Amino acid sequence: MSAASANEMWGGRFSSGPDAIMEAINASVGYDQRLAPQDIAGSRAHAAMLAACGIITPEDAAAIDAGLVQVGEEIARGEFTFSPALEDIHMNVEARLREIIGPAAGRLHTARSRNDQVAVDFRLWVRDQCDAAIAGLDALMRAFVAQAEAGADWVMPGFTHLQTAQPVTWGHHMLAYVEMFARDKARFQDARARMNECPLGAAALAGTSFPIDRAMTAAALGFERPTANSLDSVSDRDFALEFLCAAAICATHLSRFAEELVIWSSAQFRFVRMSDRFSTGSSIMPQKRNPDAAELLRAKLGRILGATMALFTVMKGLPLTYSKDMQEDKEQVFDAADTLMLGLAAMEGMVRDLTANRAELEAAASAGFSTATDLADWLVRALGLPFRDAHHVTGALVKLAEDQGCDLPDLSLDQMQSVHGQITEAVYSVLGVQNSVASRTSAGGTAPENVRTRVAHWKEVLG
Repeated sequence: MSAASANEMWGGRFSSGPDAIMEAINASVGYDQRLAPQDIAGSRAHAAMLAACGIITPEDAAAIDAGLVQVGEEIARGEFTFSPALEDIHMNVEARLREIIGPAAGRLHTARSRNDQVAVDFRLWVRDQCDAAIAGLDALMRAFVAQAEAGADWVMPGFTHLQTAQPVTWGHHMLAYVEMFARDKARFQDARARMNECPLGAAALAGTSFPIDRAMTAAALGFERPTANSLDSVSDRDFALEFLCAAAICATHLSRFAEELVIWSSAQFRFVRMSDRFSTGSSIMPQKRNPDAAELLRAKLGRILGATMALFTVMKGLPLTYSKDMQEDKEQVFDAADTLMLGLAAMEGMVRDLTANRAELEAAASAGFSTATDLADWLVRALGLPFRDAHHVTGALVKLAEDQGCDLPDLSLDQMQSVHGQITEAVYSVLGVQNSVASRTSAGGTAPENVRTRVAHWKEVLG
């Protein structure tokens, strides 16, 4: 496109075309073309409203609508040529519309600015991403629930500080992530509800003198209502920030489990075996089986945290209303959304294919004095010791077992009574890991019966 034709978009305000460097820094169509479906949907709704309000003729509205449909089809087929000289998706669409239907295309921008146009396009796109994230989380949660159901009574070590703490069940561990991802889903749902207001009609920043019907365009685009303040409408990017914050927390949860998979699949742990679909080999060490998918996911999710901080940095110093800085909002959100959806899909696949090594899990649960707390609790219940005294006695028994090179259940009754003379044979009933997990029946505890109840709950919720 020539400088002269590019200048026509600006109504003759400038006498010379943009410098190549300015064009490069100013143009956004290289990435905001992703907003094409939303841009066309918003424009079709706007044109229909203009005609309904008598602002443009029905004939012009029909021509605009048909032309926009054609533009959308050309873009979908990959036949559309995007021009950086036209800066963004909005001007590219409008220029092609003019080529198709002629001067009537110029009426489309009546009572509208690129400021409210991009605000509605971007909001529609982010709303769609919330829906996609919610669907992805549902699928991932189902995968974790399936693992929990299969291993409701499988015993494994529970950790604090990555040190063996107390026995828990595999199902309970899997359900911990279901709870996390359920909160993530709720955050996306909340964010979607808050962003579901339509900024179209705010125009550049002050509204318009044309007798438009903002409620009509809001309804046509699936919004609950129009936004209430024109200044806020064009300057708000809270919806994008909130999406990124929800995505960042979700990414943190995904990364935590990815880290566990890396640890658990190692030769030192052997808790799980990841499927061939999500593992790779070594170019030099034939015995290696690397959890590359989990490692890559752990790294890629950091991009979401970076995108969140980047957009906060863009927005933190902007006065009302629109500033060109805000053009830098989209690439960060696009990349974060892509990364999140890849992460959700990859993790769902890894969890569904995951094979837990039940024997290794139980062996590890039985090691490291994992039933020491059960012993202390028994001393309180059976002997009436204050818990701090019971804690001291248990510590002495753990030291004795360490000195003997055995675990607590392997100590003889005489050895136990050498530490506290009132200990009886009944103590052995609480020292097995199966007995330990079965006893943890408090609300939210790891007992298999609790796990099965919670599995049933989530299966009903998720359908």
